[in-house]
Amino acid sequence: MDRSKDNTPAACSKSPAITYPCLWTYTVIGKEADATREAIVASCMPFPVKISPSHSSSKGSYWSLKAEIAVKDEPMRLSLYQSLTSHPAITLVL
Repeated sequence: MDRSKDNTPAACSKSPAITYPCLWTYTVIGKEADATREAIVASCMPFPVKISPSHSSSKGSYWSLKAEIAVKDEPMRLSLYQSLTSHPAITLVL
């Protein structure tokens, strides 16, 4: 493969190998902790999700929560990601 025009390192061009089923952790950022927590639960329904605090901004403008959920396969993992990112109370999902 000619990488002369691609600045992406070769190590970054491959998807990580994920063995399913597994526990997957999303970092979810929103403007209000309670609203973000409720959005995570609503977005992951009907699957149980463990939510734990992560960080907040110095002014308390943004809250980061960890959402851990058992995923059975890649389509499920991607579907949950899409559900989280499309919720209006969620600003960013990592």
